[in-house]
Amino acid sequence: MTRALITGATAGLGRRFAEELAAQGYGVVLVARDEERLRDLAAELRRRFGVETEVLPADLADREAVDRVAERLTDPGHPVEVLVNNAGFGIEEGFLSSDIADEQAIIDVMVTAVMRLCHAAAPAMVTRGSGRILNVSSIAGWLTGSTYSAAKAWVTVFTEGLAGDLAGSGVTATAVCPGFTRTEFHQRAEMDMSGVPDWMWLSADDVVREALEDSRKGKIISVAGRQYEALGLAVQYLPRPLVRRLMARRTSGSGSSDR
Repeated sequence: MTRALITGATAGLGRRFAEELAAQGYGVVLVARDEERLRDLAAELRRRFGVETEVLPADLADREAVDRVAERLTDPGHPVEVLVNNAGFGIEEGFLSSDIADEQAIIDVMVTAVMRLCHAAAPAMVTRGSGRILNVSSIAGWLTGSTYSAAKAWVTVFTEGLAGDLAGSGVTATAVCPGFTRTEFHQRAEMDMSGVPDWMWLSADDVVREALEDSRKGKIISVAGRQYEALGLAVQYLPRPLVRRLMARRTSGSGSSDR
């Protein structure tokens, strides 16, 4: 049985990754905080696709919970071929008015947990000579903004470095960098997204399918949507002082950081 482990699997991109991988015949190890939602999703995937499912409740802001997931990734009797580090969240408040516990949790979930789970999974994959790691980043990591943006920038650069370490091993690492995507993410963070034009929105289906195809091809950076491919090129060549001014103008008076 070929298996995939997905964090943040009960909603948004994580759920779509779980559905798409199950449709491709992967057994899925589902990781999220809400055990009831995990079990409901596991039952649905078994019914729809006839695949093996495992449920692993874990709050990735908690080090002991992260270690349990890491231990599952190193189980030689039930190897994981695909790791999708998707868990994450945003907060509405700007940095100066936010709760520091929320800011720390962003780092714990989207930096520390990603690093530790990759460190657990990659050596086992290298030993087997095959495997794929997908770390969900964001176009927010190309811009200047909140702790969320900084965490996503770390994910992208870390994944690029990991891909270099894995070169020639049969294992790939891909940073998935979506733009605005229609999921539960913004609603759960209570963000007002009414000002975002329709042409900037992506579907979760498109992001996930392109990410999985890019990872199969060994691409290190996966960007869905021509509008975001163009933005990525622009941000790479614009002077950073100009990027900072543009982002400061975008968020001034809004009380929130870019996400």
